[in-house]
Amino acid sequence: MKKWIWIGVVAVVAIFFYASYNGLVGKEERVRSAWSNVETQYQRRADLIPNLVNTVKGYAAHESQTLQEVTEARTRATSINLSAEDLTPERLAEYQQAQAGVRSALGRLIAVAENYPDLKANQNFLELQAQLEGTENRITVARQDFNGAAEAYNRTVRRFPTNLVAGLFGFERKPYFEAAEGSETAPQVAF
Repeated sequence: MKKWIWIGVVAVVAIFFYASYNGLVGKEERVRSAWSNVETQYQRRADLIPNLVNTVKGYAAHESQTLQEVTEARTRATSINLSAEDLTPERLAEYQQAQAGVRSALGRLIAVAENYPDLKANQNFLELQAQLEGTENRITVARQDFNGAAEAYNRTVRRFPTNLVAGLFGFERKPYFEAAEGSETAPQVAF
């Protein structure tokens, strides 16, 4: 009789480890998938930038410093390769900082474009600007999805008794995207 009890206990423990491990793997894969979607949207933005810069170049050739800053920011951002396995708070912060540089440079480029009425009416520029705006929205959604997946994964990694399995097999918490510094202050609009 004791033998059957021990077999039952071992079976329950084995099922627990099996279910916990597979659950962690599934959640970790969801984080990786969400991260891939974030990278895809950032790549889409990076691919739009040369077209936007070339369109503005034709109208605002003397704004070469702004155009160069946009190109350099894009180069810095695309030079950082961050995979789902390398997601540490430090590496994610570095990645976010590079992407914030692109966003800032693009903002300056759009501001320069405002000074050129012919450019603002150019169909290519308007289409690229709309695509860029849509891409920024997609980036926001992809980042939210990533944070949701990371939150679900982190919650599972930290909860008892799954945290025992997570610690045993090396499942570690994943970092979140955080708001850019200064974003808590609304921009002031003056007329």
